[in-house]
Amino acid sequence: MQFLSDNAAPVHPKVWEAMQAADNPDTPYDTDALSREMDARFSALFGRECAALWVATGTAANCLALATMVEPHGGVICHREAHIEMDECGAPGFYLHGAKLLLAAGEGAKLTPADIDAVLAGITRGVHQVPAHAISITQASEYGLPYRPEELAAIGAMAKEHNLGLHMDGARFANAVAALGGPAVEVAGPVDALSFGFVKNGGMGAEAVILFDTEKAELVRWRRKRAGHLQSKGRYLAAQILAMLDDEIWLQNARAANDAAKIIADEAGDRLVHPQQINELFVRMTAGERAALRDQGFAFYDWDETCVRLVTHWASRHEDSEKLGKAIAAL
Repeated sequence: MQFLSDNAAPVHPKVWEAMQAADNPDTPYDTDALSREMDARFSALFGRECAALWVATGTAANCLALATMVEPHGGVICHREAHIEMDECGAPGFYLHGAKLLLAAGEGAKLTPADIDAVLAGITRGVHQVPAHAISITQASEYGLPYRPEELAAIGAMAKEHNLGLHMDGARFANAVAALGGPAVEVAGPVDALSFGFVKNGGMGAEAVILFDTEKAELVRWRRKRAGHLQSKGRYLAAQILAMLDDEIWLQNARAANDAAKIIADEAGDRLVHPQQINELFVRMTAGERAALRDQGFAFYDWDETCVRLVTHWASRHEDSEKLGKAIAAL
């Protein structure tokens, strides 16, 4: 019974079917019919014009989006526990040709205008310091906490005031939409670019870079090729993404993952570090308690010395969540 990560989830059957259906000759790279359909499908989803490009990984999606906003001498304001800082092996600096991450604090790995302002206030020496060119936020945050529309609006206003690009790492964007119950456009807020995650939510190997400034799409196409992410049979990536958009499978899967996490959260009680909102839980636990759960067959990651991280996914069995919840309650 594993609760390691939603990356460990199986591929949704509709994704396999779509890839099989795409297994016919078509034009290469991103000139096939499925790849050319993505702009219109995402524009309909968000209710505004956008450009959508596939890539294979979330790291590439984040970095290619940021590369449209940040010059090599610039910086990206992000939370000190953001994925681009903690889990991407320096990829932002690689893709952005040396641009720097400017780290901010914030409760629950979320940023507020005050957190951003604290970073901006420290940049005072002209050409002697790295200027901020963009802000990157994660929806939902690394602690599973979604930004609400009013929070996004405040950050968007600050980005506009300081002429900064606004990027959203949406690895679990679907889970945030499911948790907040609003349309995708509200959960994205006033961002310039969004990394729309599919792999964690039932995809096999495809993520989407969504550009609300459509003029930047051509720049991403060149950078995607240069970074080795222009796959010659791109139709198979597009097929995965479009299949997840059909019948709102992306949203159904996210709701299922969130529901499975809630079963555990209801039993965990005051052990929760943060209230459960999406499919991630952070649960206070001693070393002995962790060992006791692992002895019962539960797999999960240690987050730090005080807590563990539990992650459910679209195919998590409710009976496994119930067993884990009861086991935590019995500790």
